Amino acid sequence: MATKKDFVPKILEKLEPLDVTAKPMFGEYGLYYKGKMFGLLCDDTFFIRVTEAGSKFAGRIGKGFPYPGAKPAFKISNAKANDHAWLTELVELTANELPLPKKKKKTS
Repeated sequence: MATKKDFVPKILEKLEPLDVTAKPMFGEYGLYYKGKMFGLLCDDTFFIRVTEAGSKFAGRIGKGFPYPGAKPAFKISNAKANDHAWLTELVELTANELPLPKKKKKTS
């Protein structure tokens, strides 16, 4: 089941004023902040990548698999998604710890 298009703006609104973008990926969406993919929207569920800083900050929060074969990620509940200060802090901490994506080599 793919993520419904109306779910995406709801999540992006919760992340304001952070400059988060969503890019479609195989019927789901990758979430990007500071040029780094920090989260996924899969099957109308919000996931944030697990980092050391994020784990320390998030405390006891459930994890799940965004898709088969994926690494576990924080599964953000509706209650946590509505806690603006908590959510934006988790995104900031996560993005700050993630490396920038490697630049693709040009093929001739």
